[in-house]
Amino acid sequence: MPRLIEDYGMIGDGQTAALVDRKGSIDWLCWPRFDSDACFASLLGTSANGRWKVAPSTSYRCTCRRYQADTLILETELDTSSGCIRLVDFMPVHDGACAVIRVVQGLRGKVQVRSELDLRFDYGSLRPALEVEDARAVAFVGPDLVVLHSPTPLRRENSSVVTELEVNEGQQVDFCLRYGPSRTDPPPPLGAKSSLSSTQQYWRSWIQQFRVQTKWPDAVRRSLLTLKAMIFRRSGGIIAAPTTSLPETLAGDMNWDYRYCWLRDATFTLSALLDAGYHEEAKSFRDWLLRAVGGEPDKMRIMYRVDGSRRLEEWVASWLPGCNWAEPVRIGNAAASQFQLDVYGELVDSVSAAAKAGISPSEREVALITSVVEHVERVWELPDHGLWELRGRPRHYTYSKVSAWAAVDRFVRRPDLHSLFDAGQLDRMRALRDRMHRDICDRAFDPSLGTFVAFYGSEKVDASLLNLPLVGFLPVTDERVRETIATIERELVQDGYVHRWGPKDEVREAAFLACSGWLADCQLMQGRRAEAERTFQRLLDAANDLGLLSEEYDVHAGRLAGNFPQGLSHLALVRTALRFDEQASDRGEGHDIAATAHQGAAG
Repeated sequence: MPRLIEDYGMIGDGQTAALVDRKGSIDWLCWPRFDSDACFASLLGTSANGRWKVAPSTSYRCTCRRYQADTLILETELDTSSGCIRLVDFMPVHDGACAVIRVVQGLRGKVQVRSELDLRFDYGSLRPALEVEDARAVAFVGPDLVVLHSPTPLRRENSSVVTELEVNEGQQVDFCLRYGPSRTDPPPPLGAKSSLSSTQQYWRSWIQQFRVQTKWPDAVRRSLLTLKAMIFRRSGGIIAAPTTSLPETLAGDMNWDYRYCWLRDATFTLSALLDAGYHEEAKSFRDWLLRAVGGEPDKMRIMYRVDGSRRLEEWVASWLPGCNWAEPVRIGNAAASQFQLDVYGELVDSVSAAAKAGISPSEREVALITSVVEHVERVWELPDHGLWELRGRPRHYTYSKVSAWAAVDRFVRRPDLHSLFDAGQLDRMRALRDRMHRDICDRAFDPSLGTFVAFYGSEKVDASLLNLPLVGFLPVTDERVRETIATIERELVQDGYVHRWGPKDEVREAAFLACSGWLADCQLMQGRRAEAERTFQRLLDAANDLGLLSEEYDVHAGRLAGNFPQGLSHLALVRTALRFDEQASDRGEGHDIAATAHQGAAG
C-alpha cells in the first residue's frame, strides 16, 4: 500500500522528532538528534527497515486522532469489533536521555493489543544486538543503546521484540522507550503519569505566550507549536523538516535531506517568532546564527547541522527503496556548498529585524554585518544557484540580486552603525545600493513582456518574483510589479495553489505551499483582501487533519508531497495570518526580507 504523508503526525522533544501514522506505527525516528542516523526508517522502505507498532491484534480502524489541546501529545483512537482503545504518544521534554512514551487506554469493551518493536540503526540497515529479560529489552550497536520498558513480559520474534496483552475499558498500560549511549547502563523507565503532566505543562505554558489576535488562532497556534518542536533546544537552530527524501513527485528523484538549518528558512523563523512575541527563541536563533557563520562570510554555508557544524556530505542509502518507491534516498545535502547570493541579504535583514525588535546587538553582530556587506560588494555581480538551489549551471537569478541589494540597503538604513564608519564609506555603500538597483531593473525586467523575469535573459516568471515588493525593492503599486504579480497569478496558479515555475499545465512537481503565503501577502498589500483570504484559505486547506503541512501539495491528487512537516510552510502560514491584521499600516510598503525567507527545492 502506498504511504500517504498526510497520514502522519509528529511528536518531538526539541532534540529529535518521530512520525506516527494513523494505524499506530512509528515509522521514522532519528536518535539522539534530528540529524542523527535513523533507527526507525520504514517510512522510506518497509517494516523491515525499523518501526514500532502498538495496535490491536485483530482487524481495526482509526476512528479519530487529534493533538491534546495546545500540545504535541498525539491521541489516536483505534476501533475493533470487540472494543476501542486510545493510543497516547508523546516525547517528554527534559535534558536527560530521550524517550518515547506510548500509553494505551481502554475506552470500550476489551481489546487484544500487540506491541511490535523492530529497531534498525544506520537508516534501516543495521540490526542491533538484543537482550530480552522479562519486561525489559535492551538493544545496542556501536555507540547507540535503546531500552524498552514494557508493562508485560517481552519475547523475541525473529528480529522483533513483541508482547501482547488485553486492555479492558477503563484500564491503562504504559510503554517507555529510551535512548542512551551504549557505554553506560540502560536508562530507567519514566513514569507515564508524571511525564504526561510535565509535557502538557511545557507545551501549554509556551503557547500561552502567544497573545496576538488573529482570524485563524487554531491554525496559527498549531503552526507555532510545530515550529517550536523543530527548534534544537541546545543550540537554538531550527531544522527545515525532520525527514529526508520524501518525494516532491510520485516515484520521482527530487528527494532531499532537510534535517538541517538553512539560513534563509531560519531567518524567516526569526521574523515570525518576533511577530508572534517569542523574543527568547528569536534571540537564541540570532545567537546560533552568529556562531554558525563565524568570521569569514566568503566561507559561509547556506545550511548547517543543528549544532552549527558544517559537514553535510551527501550520499545515498542504496538499501532503502524510498517512500512509495521514490529513489534515491539521500543522506546529507550537497547543496550546502552552493554559492547562493540571496542568503547574505537574509542574514543581514534578520539580525537587523532582531535589533529593531529590541534584541540588543552584540559587538560580534556589528562586525559580521560589516564583513558580510563588504563581501556582497565584491561578489554581487557573480551568478549563483538561486533560492531554488537548482543543480545546474549558475545564473544571474533576479531574486538573488534583489536579496543582495537588500543586504546593502538594510546596512545603510541602520543608523546605529553609522557612527562606526566615516562619511566616505557610507556614501560608497549608498552609491552601491543605487547601482545595484539600477542594474536589476535594467537586466531583470523584460519590456516586451512587461514583467520581471526569473533570471537575466529568461522569458519566464517564477514565484520568487513575488518577493520583490515584500522586501521593499519596489512598491507594490509599481506597474512593473503589478504586471509581474498578475502574470504569476495567470501562469503559475492552479486551483489557488502557486507553482514555482510553469506553465502550470506542464509542471511535473507539486505546488510549493509557501508561495501561496507570498501571493496572499502581495494581494493583501494591493488592497485585494478578499482575494488574499481565498489564497490563504487554500494554504489552510492543504493541511492534514492534525493541522500539519508538508513542503508541497499535489493539486491533481489532492495529496501532500515533499518533506514533512515543513517549517517553511508553517512559517508562511504564521506570517501571512498575522499580516492580515497589519494591512492598514503595511499596504504598499516593503516588509522585512525575513518575511520571504525560503528553502530551496533541490535541497
